[in-house]
Amino acid sequence: MRKVFLIIMSAVLLSNFALPMTAPISTQAASAWELDAAINRTARFLLDTIREPQVSGIGSEFVIIGLARSNFDVPDSYFENYFRAVEQYVRAQDGVLDTRVNSTYSRVILGVTAAGFDPRDVAGYDITVPLGNFDQTIWQGINGATWALIALDSLDFQVPQNENAARQATREMYIAEILRRQTRDGGWNLAAGARGQVQPDDRADTDMTGMVLQALANYQGRDDVREATDRAVYRLSEMQTAQGGFESWAGYMTVESAAQVLVGLSALGISIDDERFVKNGYTIVDNILMFQNANGSFRHTLDSTIQNQLATEQAFYALVAAQRNAEDRNSLYKMSDRVVRGEIAVDEPTQNIGMQANVNIPGGLQNRHADVRIIPVSYPERTFIDIQGHTNQEAIEALAARGIINGVSETAFAPDATMTRAEFAAIVTRGLGLTGRVASVFVDVPSSAWYATVVGAAYYYEIVRGVSDDKFNPYGTITRQEASVMIARAARLSGMNITRADVEIRDTLAIFGDQSSVAPWAREALAFCFNVGILDDYEFYIEPNRAVSRGEIAEMLYRLLGLAELV
Repeated sequence: MRKVFLIIMSAVLLSNFALPMTAPISTQAASAWELDAAINRTARFLLDTIREPQVSGIGSEFVIIGLARSNFDVPDSYFENYFRAVEQYVRAQDGVLDTRVNSTYSRVILGVTAAGFDPRDVAGYDITVPLGNFDQTIWQGINGATWALIALDSLDFQVPQNENAARQATREMYIAEILRRQTRDGGWNLAAGARGQVQPDDRADTDMTGMVLQALANYQGRDDVREATDRAVYRLSEMQTAQGGFESWAGYMTVESAAQVLVGLSALGISIDDERFVKNGYTIVDNILMFQNANGSFRHTLDSTIQNQLATEQAFYALVAAQRNAEDRNSLYKMSDRVVRGEIAVDEPTQNIGMQANVNIPGGLQNRHADVRIIPVSYPERTFIDIQGHTNQEAIEALAARGIINGVSETAFAPDATMTRAEFAAIVTRGLGLTGRVASVFVDVPSSAWYATVVGAAYYYEIVRGVSDDKFNPYGTITRQEASVMIARAARLSGMNITRADVEIRDTLAIFGDQSSVAPWAREALAFCFNVGILDDYEFYIEPNRAVSRGEIAEMLYRLLGLAELV
């Protein structure tokens, strides 16, 4: 904490604010001052950046929670506008916020409650009801049980009766599910225990362990919960870095990991300067403030040079949690002390704001989006002898009828064979109706090659990239995660919103036993593909590095074209 003291002293001297020579300046007082100042900077940044808070994702619930639970003066209209947006969204969705991922309901419940409204009456819908369905809630993994408890406990809501549930949920069931999945080293991760027993080599993940502590903080009177919590706190202390922070599952230090741990410890009432969480003089708050930019935003990693909205939101509400803990107030998610706001008039929705068509198309692609067109059927009833009864028969025939995909001969398709990068570029550009282009970018794509113009078009429309700055590797095979990334980019060009917040990505991939093997650059694309049904989520494994088959590629593209209304 010595460095915090020096920073504060420098700030005091530079501001010409004279203190009496006899006034004691303690490290704790200096830390509180810096914490308040950091929170105020970020609050101003968020209010300037997120002028119209929306529902789910970036710029939504966690902004509302952080601002509502902070000491910063926020106009009531800000929270009323958020609730109005929630009402519109719930109406547009007929009360169904998500058909699979129940943590979506949990987050919105927390946002509505923090804003001062009742989640049991949102446009006439009780959005707590899905949390009464135990199997549906835990379908996504431990995240579901964790956030369900946090949401239900935010205002001590009764677990709602859900008449559609095969197993009616209780708090006890959610607690038992969480405790069952504790790793042997004392923490939690997304995959451990997802399909049976926790394995000996399952290891704690800082983010998930921090989140679970937030959920279990309210049950410290139970011996089994207290024992599990103590083990987790001890493990987190071991995992803390020399700079006071924490590494994510990817193996590098992030502000989000530190934020989740800080919220968890604050919920337990563990102070900022608890000796278990001070390393080389650095507390977790010290570490988080290393990531803050001058304008109040935060970076994802220390070596990053750009501000990150998700990192900013998580760092902000974590600092607010620490502030509330230091002031001996209710924890971040215990909202009995919230400001209750009155009824507000709600306008009828003018659009389905859940769809947000085309919001994800970068500026450089806005005009290129217009080049996408529907390909009509030119070869009706075209088929191949080796796809009869095959899982992907319908997709293959639909694409073949439009000339989007060809067989390996006139009569054979080879649905289980692999596909090259050049072949993929050909079918995806044909599927979107894109005109071929020559791009002198890759040294291994000669202008005379049959695939030169399709690779050029796929590159121009930002669907594919090279394996390096000047090589494309046209004959290399496509893996499942590579195919997902390229399909997601094609979806973006078609006008679909492929952006997913980190928490959504985490929730979606948590159910798969091998989710930790997914490359960081492919996680968002895979989450998108699973969310919208381009990929099926009923399998246990993603198999991100397995070569994708020709039949699978046809299925993915066919489903994308259907979603984009291009077939």
